Amino acid sequence: MAAGQRRSSGDLRTRTLEEATAVIAEEGLASLTMASLAKRLGTSGGHLLYYFRSKDLLLVEALRYSEATLTEERAALLARRLKPARRLELFVEMYLPTGPRDPRWMLWIELWARSGTNVELRAAQQVLDHGWQHDLEALIAAGVARGVFAVDDVPGRAVQLLALLDGLSTRVVLSQSGAERAQAVSLAHSAVAALVPTVG
Repeated sequence: MAAGQRRSSGDLRTRTLEEATAVIAEEGLASLTMASLAKRLGTSGGHLLYYFRSKDLLLVEALRYSEATLTEERAALLARRLKPARRLELFVEMYLPTGPRDPRWMLWIELWARSGTNVELRAAQQVLDHGWQHDLEALIAAGVARGVFAVDDVPGRAVQLLALLDGLSTRVVLSQSGAERAQAVSLAHSAVAALVPTVG
């Protein structure tokens, strides 16, 4: 979608996050400058700095904005009257990227690359990760409570499953050989069956 098409989507802060997400997905954070982003939005670099002090902060805010919709979708999924195994399948499919260079996942990869040496970024990453971890634990625990899943260590299994999903997702986003979304979904479902087995 071109910049001009996005300008009607909301206030400057929202449009900046949308535009930054598109640029980062296409070119990476290193290629993004406040000046070039401001030009795409028809404003000034100084105006953008009013909302975002740095590119790192812009990255975090863009990821939070991107994750907000999925947070709502996860809550809706947890509330649906589905069999636990089906709910877990849908959670996994929601987690995985839509395909190569998925904008949300490109933001995650950029964040991971910087969070090791940046305390602020690492704290933001942990908060976002916690949301997925918390909801996955709740989903598995609900299945255990209903006698459907045979899992003793719910938090541990959730950590293992998310780590595996991160690996599969990275392969899909970076277009590694043989890594397509359909294949990743199939492998993820196989991993779920092994890590979160059903009773009987």
